[in-house]
Amino acid sequence: MPRLRLPLSWELARQETPSSALSPWLPATVPGAVQLDWAKAHQLPDYWIGDNFRALQGLDESHWIYRTRLTAWPKLAPDQQLFLVLAGVDYACEVALDGVPVLRHEGMQTPVELDLTARAGADLWLTVKLFPAPKSSAPTPDRRQADHTCKPAVAYTWDFHPRLIPLGFWRETYLEVRHRVHFAQRPAVHYALNERCDRAEGALAVTLSAPATDDLILRWQLTAPDRRTVLRVEQPLAAGQTACRIPFALALDATQLWWPQGQGAQALHASEVTLVSTRTATTAPLDGDVERIGFRRTRLVMAPNQWDHPATFPKSRSHPPITLEINGRAIFAKGSNWVCPDIFPGTLTPARYDAQLALVRASHLNILRLWGGATTPHDCFYERCDELGIMVWQEFPLACNPYPDDAAYLALLDQESRRMIARLGRHACVVLWSGGNELFNEWSRMTDQSLPLRLLNRNTYELDPTRPFLPTAPVDGMGHGPYVFRDLDTGEEAWANFQRSACTAYSEFGCPGPAPLATLHAILPEAERWPPRPGTAWQSHHGLAAQWTDSWLHQPHIEHYFGPMTSLAQLVECGQLLQGAGFQGLFEEARRQKPVASIAMNWCFNEPWPCAANNSLVTWPCEPKAALAHVAAACRPTLASARLRKFSWSHGDTFDPELWLLHDAPAELAPVTVTAWIDLAGQRHDLGTWTTPPLVANTNARGPRLTFTLPSFTTDRFTLHLAVAENPAWSSAYLLVRSRRPAA
Repeated sequence: MPRLRLPLSWELARQETPSSALSPWLPATVPGAVQLDWAKAHQLPDYWIGDNFRALQGLDESHWIYRTRLTAWPKLAPDQQLFLVLAGVDYACEVALDGVPVLRHEGMQTPVELDLTARAGADLWLTVKLFPAPKSSAPTPDRRQADHTCKPAVAYTWDFHPRLIPLGFWRETYLEVRHRVHFAQRPAVHYALNERCDRAEGALAVTLSAPATDDLILRWQLTAPDRRTVLRVEQPLAAGQTACRIPFALALDATQLWWPQGQGAQALHASEVTLVSTRTATTAPLDGDVERIGFRRTRLVMAPNQWDHPATFPKSRSHPPITLEINGRAIFAKGSNWVCPDIFPGTLTPARYDAQLALVRASHLNILRLWGGATTPHDCFYERCDELGIMVWQEFPLACNPYPDDAAYLALLDQESRRMIARLGRHACVVLWSGGNELFNEWSRMTDQSLPLRLLNRNTYELDPTRPFLPTAPVDGMGHGPYVFRDLDTGEEAWANFQRSACTAYSEFGCPGPAPLATLHAILPEAERWPPRPGTAWQSHHGLAAQWTDSWLHQPHIEHYFGPMTSLAQLVECGQLLQGAGFQGLFEEARRQKPVASIAMNWCFNEPWPCAANNSLVTWPCEPKAALAHVAAACRPTLASARLRKFSWSHGDTFDPELWLLHDAPAELAPVTVTAWIDLAGQRHDLGTWTTPPLVANTNARGPRLTFTLPSFTTDRFTLHLAVAENPAWSSAYLLVRSRRPAA
């Protein structure tokens, strides 16, 4: 494309107070974070090991100055301009040229752009002063200090995130040469599909940086996934014109629509927009943009019979719609909550995103909730989700706080949310906007009338009216939690909890598990590894006292099922088995409650640094826990499934699994035969068979409840097998344990 980008090299200095002297200048890595540059320059040990992170705490309270000397200027033609672009500043800054302030900025989502054309050729210093991380007057140093800012609250401390508040350039920085008349923002294709989803109608919207001259032409080409050109437009611009809309109508068939994985292909059209002049001798455009567009329609609709709630007068507000309908088809959304994969988002690369998203895809998950407490990912994340068919539930940066109605905060939220909508709304994968996390509760105390939520609803409607908006999660009718397999007070297992629920969606639920053994060896000092105890790195890495005394390790729960732990290796093996069994049963139970329940998203997929124990499926930086394989098994498009009352069993118990065939695929199914048996100490005990009925697309079949009296056995574990003769890939297995309590 015709724009020319010139990278910048930076150095960095610290100013502890506004009146103190600067530290010596040190090399800066951009994108990155000031804490990492400081640690590297001072040879501090790796922050993720033991309690080393404490050496970086408090650095967010300093001022930090980036500087670069501008001497090697590009030669500009008379019709060219030069801009400084800071694509992502974390968090607030002042830009100066040769010590003279020229711009102040706040917000991670909105880039800084500064026209330097008039200074091109001069020898000058460019400095960017970062202000300390914003903190409100909340009395304790925790997430409540983020209640007046759009900076992600997670960094202020969470039960899986230490108090490390990053600052720095978290996206790229560069000088950019542009033609005097260029695209003021990226051209955007706005469209809507008709009811049959076989026709898209809309317009290409283009805004120019300056009035057009009468020689300018806008060219737009749209190429189908099979590389056929389906649209080619050449639009002359009138002198003085600064904006242009090119309407279009496009016929589509099912193969040209974008679908979530498991429901169809991820068809992506290529849109190329160029601005050309008839007066230039070359064919090079003055400006241009290329993006990929996935045509699809997304709605939130009511689940069956939800208008019947409440059942009696007064007939007040019903459970809100939460079933995702894509291209007219109700989709069961199987997924996870995504948090930032690193404390320092500036370190994230396409390769790191790709590695985690490949695990999402391989685990048959089709949705990620981009949790409002964390940093919004880079563009490459959404591009990859477009390709992989992973739906995105996108939250704005509000989480667990009472965000205010005051004018300054609302102006900032307006700026940041509009930028997010413009940047992310062009992606097919983004199927839902949400105001933020846990805002309708006693600790946030926000309501539909809170001005931040009214503002976000307005902005999404004005800028992206075809995509639904949800004020927060959870809302009435949704399940949110629990986060342990066995209730701390009642001893009830999460399986039983889910089986007696009637939720429209499960936006969060969790089962904790320890990190892999190699990770624990890497992050815990040898003297602190065994046994786990408070006051050690087990606690600072959230394995103990993260929320409660035993969280998130919950060793007493592990020992309730597996007996006393005698080694770290045994603790990891048994803890990860419990986490995997818990998640397997919970995902399958949520699917059994279809069509009333339509979403199941565990907490959480990943983590920003190595937790000794956590609800995550993937340990930092990208190490799958054993539980991820159980989730992948539970989320296969089609599988034989067993509803089990409990995880631990005794001899004499009536073992009574209820058989199901779960089917979340768009094809009809012929009857199949499911055979059930248990492997008890190497001996097979047949339970029975079931021939399923034929199934239409995206429906389940409920089968019989089998009964079997368990004989006396001494092995600690046994396995239930469900075999599907016609398709072994649909077979399932469930690891269960011998109860250490009397038979019930």
